[in-house]
Amino acid sequence: MANQVMFCILAVVILGSAVLCVTTKSIMRAATFLLFVLFGVAGIYFLLDYTFLGAAQVSIYAGGITMIYIFAIQLVSKRTLQGLTERLKGKKMLAGCVAAAVGCAMALFIVLKHKFVTQAIPNSEVSMNLVGDTLMGSEKYQYVLPFEFISIFLLACIIGGIVISRKDK
Repeated sequence: MANQVMFCILAVVILGSAVLCVTTKSIMRAATFLLFVLFGVAGIYFLLDYTFLGAAQVSIYAGGITMIYIFAIQLVSKRTLQGLTERLKGKKMLAGCVAAAVGCAMALFIVLKHKFVTQAIPNSEVSMNLVGDTLMGSEKYQYVLPFEFISIFLLACIIGGIVISRKDK
């Protein structure tokens, strides 16, 4: 019962922060709400007794949010950050709502088609060995190759940020 209450609290925090993150006009507030979302996801990991994934979520993504703050402050002038706002226009809002509806419909279709809900075995746990093997394995349905692509992409983003922040002499 307590786990369900905590899950509901975390779900409300995650959903509320996510909505505020995409609707706020301030870049610093958006990054702060994103931080709350990431901490909420870490809370769900801890609730499921996946302490390693929860700790990784806090250390990697919370550290990443800290890097967003640093890059935002270094790459953009203070005057620009204080008054940075964007007006939501009707066409952009409509396109965003349509994209969100299509994404939700696709996710619902996949969940119903593959019957994840009906195949779930109650009171079964996934071992951390299986999670580790799946994350770091190189065979079919394992994720080491996507992790390597993401690391190369993030390195390219960091190099791009450094190049943009350099001042021409």
